[in-house]
Amino acid sequence: MVFFHRIDNSSPFTTSYRCYPVSFLADNFRSSVEKGGKIIMPPSALDVLTRLNVQYPMLFKLTNQQANRTTHCGVLEFVADEGRIYVPYWMLKNLHLEEGGLVSVVNAALPVASFARFQPQSTDFLDISNPKAVLENALRDFACLTVGDIIAISYNERIYELKVLETKPKDAVTIIECDMSVDFAPPVGYQSTDSGSLSKLDNVDAHQIEEDHIEIPSLVQGFQVIS
Repeated sequence: MVFFHRIDNSSPFTTSYRCYPVSFLADNFRSSVEKGGKIIMPPSALDVLTRLNVQYPMLFKLTNQQANRTTHCGVLEFVADEGRIYVPYWMLKNLHLEEGGLVSVVNAALPVASFARFQPQSTDFLDISNPKAVLENALRDFACLTVGDIIAISYNERIYELKVLETKPKDAVTIIECDMSVDFAPPVGYQSTDSGSLSKLDNVDAHQIEEDHIEIPSLVQGFQVIS
């Protein structure tokens, strides 16, 4: 007797995976995953997602239920080992997960971002000659922002961490195809005597930094499955 599994197209995609950092991946995938906010999922996930009425681009809510920690992400490829996902190291830290820890994955529909406020986690960020241009370029590899996350961006072979302090219209947003106003809070460890360096973030005092706009270009939504 043959049994058929019925898929309800109105149901969300929801499952759990063992979560690993990208250091467990082959070298050709590591840099592309580590530098952004997208994950690698198994081919079976794509098979299920294509049968469900999910919104494109595919976005996901990741939750460590034991630690009550949540973040959001896009997907880069569907080539992970079955039962596993691979994530950037900063995402693993935000979720308070150990290597191989269990994470819940649910597809998500997020509003398009109109505003985001970041706080560099070190005054080293002020050493960058044009920090907003660097951030704009780095965000091209992200699909979502979640308030409370500390994201990592790479520039000149250095890693800079920025905390997401605020996003609008909600606390989790997609930044694909958006024109987003950006605000910087003074970096962690900033001293008022560093006002000359702080001016790189828009010549505003330590309490409020003037808004600027970052345009995130349209991204091609395509997936390659390698068996």
